[in-house]
Amino acid sequence: MLFNSLDFAIFLPVVFVLYWFFTNKNLGFQNALIVISSYVFYGWWNWIFLFLIFFSTIVDYVVGIQLVKASSKKNKKLLLLLSICVNLGLLGFFKYYNFFVDNFVTAFSFFGYQLGVQALSIVLPVGISFYTFQTMSYTIDVYRGNLKPTKDFVAFAAFVSFFPQLVAGPIERATNLLPQISKKRSFDYNEAMDGIYQILWGLFKKVVIADNAAELVNLIFAEDHYKGSVLLLGAVLFAFQIYGDFSGYSDIAIGVSKLFGIKLMTNFKFPYFSRDIAEFWRRWHISLSTWFRDYLYIPLGGSKKGKLISVRNTFIIFIVSGFWHGANWTFVFWGFLNALYFLPLLLTKRNRSNMNVIAEEGLFPSLKGFVSVLITFCLTTIAWVFFRAESMGDAIGYLRKMVHPSLLSIPRLSGVDNTNMFIILLLVVLMVVLEWYSRKKEFVFQHKYKQPLYLQVITVSALVTLLYFFSGNQQDFIYFQF
Repeated sequence: MLFNSLDFAIFLPVVFVLYWFFTNKNLGFQNALIVISSYVFYGWWNWIFLFLIFFSTIVDYVVGIQLVKASSKKNKKLLLLLSICVNLGLLGFFKYYNFFVDNFVTAFSFFGYQLGVQALSIVLPVGISFYTFQTMSYTIDVYRGNLKPTKDFVAFAAFVSFFPQLVAGPIERATNLLPQISKKRSFDYNEAMDGIYQILWGLFKKVVIADNAAELVNLIFAEDHYKGSVLLLGAVLFAFQIYGDFSGYSDIAIGVSKLFGIKLMTNFKFPYFSRDIAEFWRRWHISLSTWFRDYLYIPLGGSKKGKLISVRNTFIIFIVSGFWHGANWTFVFWGFLNALYFLPLLLTKRNRSNMNVIAEEGLFPSLKGFVSVLITFCLTTIAWVFFRAESMGDAIGYLRKMVHPSLLSIPRLSGVDNTNMFIILLLVVLMVVLEWYSRKKEFVFQHKYKQPLYLQVITVSALVTLLYFFSGNQQDFIYFQF
């Protein structure tokens, strides 16, 4: 079920009414409703894959309880290994089986051997990369002693399947989400109103920005005859498409959760206002980058065992992060490229030099700050070309054709109303301006409910008008494929 669909527009109010008016006096019933609603939400796409979520839930629930009962360190390690193998095994089979088979066969054919192994017609379950990482974090935290395992299976199932963030995050930690699910919740009007504004802002970024940009991006990346300026426009629009699409999903998920009295972690903090790549990754897909930091980078030694180990660990987490996104060498290289961007900052110990908000004390940034943001955005946009391209050859060809004297020409698309292109660019500028003014907040319209009623009416009316008149053709959320 898509957030930007009529189905969800009916589904959400129904669940909200049942949640607060029929099950609010019994925590067990309320959590059961979360589980049932989440399974309906996910099963709307393909009910067969509900068995995977249920299986993963049972395994990690049992492992969590047994970790406390384990009599030795060895048994605890075996239990943790069981959880990791089950979750990564499911993820590896459904997401990476064909990738490894194809590359294995190609490698042997290079040496003259023809293997009879064939790829399988495997459907990738939506959100499998997200909920497997979420359940793994639970067993790892229990193993480390950071969390006591829950004996309430319904509460645990609600934690694993909580529908707002089930299929595209944020990847929640059990230390944050499970305690909220395990205790009685009360309706908070202010939080609910904040949630509604955040949902509307998320829909704006998805429906108005991302879906409109997608139409032009798909056209530009599908052709190879455009001028350099058009290819540059395509790369820039994709940067805003993926941002509007993914951060829009996160805003909707967080906003919906607020309606149910649950606070999810912030997943984006205006990343395109970053002054270096390190700051970008502290602001982009925060739930994933911190997951890799806490469960991979630090266990590998982090940055406390010398420069060489730090460099090694940095490349590991970036490359693994790239591979997490998809079974294609383009994603691996995208991760590798970001590691290269990060390397000079790491070696000069400047990777934590921009911890505050840009232009924190004023409206406009300094010239140095502006140039730093522009350079970081350009580097990120180049990397996004590899993320978007179908193959390494396509990505390299795209960049090669983009770096051409025609790069300085006025971009014009053949067979397309260029007025629409101009309108889309204006909408992108509008989003950037609104986010710049709100860069110290969680999202653009946070605490808008504190404003006079007439200003709230104007804001909501403006957002609804933009959603109605400027919505693009409905597109799936990009991160559903991961």
